[in-house]
Amino acid sequence: MSIKDGYSRGVAAALKEKATRAVMLVILGSTLAGCAAAPGMRMRPAPTIAASPAGPNEPEQQLPVPLTSIDLALIAKLRQTNSNSNSNGELAPLEEAAGSYRIGIGDVLQITVWDHPEIAAALGAQPTSTTRSADAPSGFVVDDKGDLVFPFAGKIHVAGSRLDEVQAVLARSFEKSFRDPQVTVRIASFRSQRVYIEGEVHAPGTQVINDIPMNLTDAISRAGGFATSADQGHVELQRNSVHYIIDMSVTRVATSDLAKIVLRNGDVLRIPPRDEFGVFVMGEVNKPVTAVPKTTGALTLSEALSQAGSLSSTSADAGQVYVIRGSLDGKPEVFHLDASSPVAMVLANEFPLKSKDIVYVDGNGLVRFSRVLSLLLPALNAGLTAAIVTK
Repeated sequence: MSIKDGYSRGVAAALKEKATRAVMLVILGSTLAGCAAAPGMRMRPAPTIAASPAGPNEPEQQLPVPLTSIDLALIAKLRQTNSNSNSNGELAPLEEAAGSYRIGIGDVLQITVWDHPEIAAALGAQPTSTTRSADAPSGFVVDDKGDLVFPFAGKIHVAGSRLDEVQAVLARSFEKSFRDPQVTVRIASFRSQRVYIEGEVHAPGTQVINDIPMNLTDAISRAGGFATSADQGHVELQRNSVHYIIDMSVTRVATSDLAKIVLRNGDVLRIPPRDEFGVFVMGEVNKPVTAVPKTTGALTLSEALSQAGSLSSTSADAGQVYVIRGSLDGKPEVFHLDASSPVAMVLANEFPLKSKDIVYVDGNGLVRFSRVLSLLLPALNAGLTAAIVTK
């Protein structure tokens, strides 16, 4: 090899080394600068939410969102708030004493006048067996005006009356034709009043109200009980266009008497599924998921993280666990849990989540650095190769 060739190769090697150093400096500078704008979500120390878009001469307006640490003081405060809400005071309009059954339109009455066979034909022929379930039993059907017609008594308005009241009215009417009439009135078929049960029960459908008052627990029992997918903590009762949310879970039943809630004609009872009140778990967890509450409707932060496979051991910053709560028409707020120590999970196990909460686990700095580097390396490698080839 000549001196000239050796000199040329030395110059090329020196240029290559300088180019490599320059590119590495570019990589390091770009990566450090890019960490501040790493891809993906990242929780800021002072969270905000956009209030209005930026105008031609105005910056985007941001509203601050309160950031609260999850600690023992907060847990004690939440327990006190939950204890006060257990009174079910908002359900007071639903609690009433059970009264006697009131006859309604469509009910079928059987009327017997004792010791007077001459009017027995008015009762109609008694069927020996029921051929179809839709067939009404023999008797007198209350018409759409709430009236019925009976021999020797004429037309009588009975809708809204009790059985003993109808019996007394008929007895007075028969006194014009009979001496000391003995009258018995009973309801052969209850067809005027019903409640509607839908959702997560074994036998949803219509339940007829009879002479035995139907309370909330009776209605669920008649519908076959709760299904395994039912959220017992958010049972909905609609009455006269007013919606009530009732907690029928075991913990709430122990502190309230649901037997006092007697259902009325036209009530709609809906048992929602548990996944309707799910919590979104995202960020650096092993399995982002919509966490589903228990059958009682309750879900804690630790349970939600458990359903998501816990924090990622390679990418999660355990000290940056957040719960984002609220909506645009309310007051958004953010709760922060420092779970760097496993002992902090005691707090997570006592922190109750609400429907549509967002649990977010932030990534650590090394993960952001790695992600920026993975985005820059392909372009920088291409530039380095081009520089070497050119030199």
